[in-house]
Amino acid sequence: MTESPNGHKPRTPGAHRSRRWFMNKTLLAGGVSAVAVMGGYVATTADAEEPAADATAGASASATPSGPPAGGGFGQTIAYDDFVGVTTDGTVDSGLYAVHSTGVSTTPVVRAARAFVDSLTTAQRAATLYDVDSDQWLDWTNVDSNDRDGVALRDLTAKQYALGTKLLKSALSARGLKQATSIRRLNQFLGEYSGDTTKALNEDAYWFTVMGTPSAREPWGFQFEGHHLVVNYFVLGDQVVMTPTFMGSEPTKITYGGVDYHLFREETAAGLKLLRSLDATQLAAALSTAEKTGTDLVVGAGNDNAVLAYAGVKGSALGHRQQQLLLDLAEVYVGYQDEGHARVRMREIEKHLDDTYFYWIGEHEDDSAFYYRVHSPVVLIEYDAESPLAYHEDGTGTSASPSASASPTGTASASAGPGGGLPGGGPQGTPTQQHIHTIVRTPNGGDYGVDLLKLHKETDH
Repeated sequence: MTESPNGHKPRTPGAHRSRRWFMNKTLLAGGVSAVAVMGGYVATTADAEEPAADATAGASASATPSGPPAGGGFGQTIAYDDFVGVTTDGTVDSGLYAVHSTGVSTTPVVRAARAFVDSLTTAQRAATLYDVDSDQWLDWTNVDSNDRDGVALRDLTAKQYALGTKLLKSALSARGLKQATSIRRLNQFLGEYSGDTTKALNEDAYWFTVMGTPSAREPWGFQFEGHHLVVNYFVLGDQVVMTPTFMGSEPTKITYGGVDYHLFREETAAGLKLLRSLDATQLAAALSTAEKTGTDLVVGAGNDNAVLAYAGVKGSALGHRQQQLLLDLAEVYVGYQDEGHARVRMREIEKHLDDTYFYWIGEHEDDSAFYYRVHSPVVLIEYDAESPLAYHEDGTGTSASPSASASPTGTASASAGPGGGLPGGGPQGTPTQQHIHTIVRTPNGGDYGVDLLKLHKETDH
């Protein structure tokens, strides 16, 4: 493949879309005995990760009328030029975003990205660098596949690895970096639990791609992608768009390597706190009549142009304290990006607080498996407790080590195999807080910084 004058891969519309769609279509067609294109437990079920959309909310999340089931990992990737973004009715609510100065420096992330790119070999650059408006932005998935572009952490030298980690550190807050690191560690655990860490179930099976040239003025960005963790980070001057960002884990609560992990505790608690503050009238508006399924996430991978109607209780119907709880909930997710730009993002969200909806599916006990959504013109957050796919516990324990004997008690089992061969697994099994998926998006064309890039080209070029 020849390179463009700036050293990036030229645009090849549809090439990556076809590859990712082939992978997803293969898994969907294979039934419970489907074989993964590149291995991993996801292929043990035709609908692994998230096959279902929340139809009760008026969602139409498939990229095409005949597309695959909605959710993270199995939608049809579209071309960059066909990107519209998540809307409520197929029409973009215009005028929401503008090119402006935030007053928050992006110098640290620019310098970190330059250093990382400079450290790459010629072959690594050829695999990693893309044009700023590349289809590569949209070609991501949260499933455990090795079928990814870019350069993986596991293929980096010690120096390159450190520079890649520094890039993440400069883009994320301390809490965000801890969350990302914990997700990767539990991906390693899952590989040991299922007996194979050689493919996508390990902590270094995560890939970097860089779109554009890291710059203090010109638009650019990077993507960090792997199982249960996908960060899209667009930069224009001192503006940042860190969506879509997908974070998940299976399991979420466990002792591994002598460390106690409890991922998504804040997300779970903040959602429950807001819901429990509602009065009867507000609760009637917020609660769905739909039954919680094994997977209810709507706007995951491949659903960039999802049409999702507002549902739930509206921000304008909340009291002052409840509105603050809604903002607190949003901040849990927004706060994973660097602190300065998180504050900028929260001000943007607060401007639309009255038009922000809170929606809930399922029970609401501390340990219930539930789904909730925060949705406004400028932010869309989903939280979904899902069916177990690769990890199972029977309630007698959650401590695990890779050398533990095989048993269905929440302890690791090298011989358990994908899904553990245990009851309760698969996308139709009983959902649990031990398998959680979350996603944050910027609706109405904001994801991947697409709207900002368009405005930049219109005003500066």
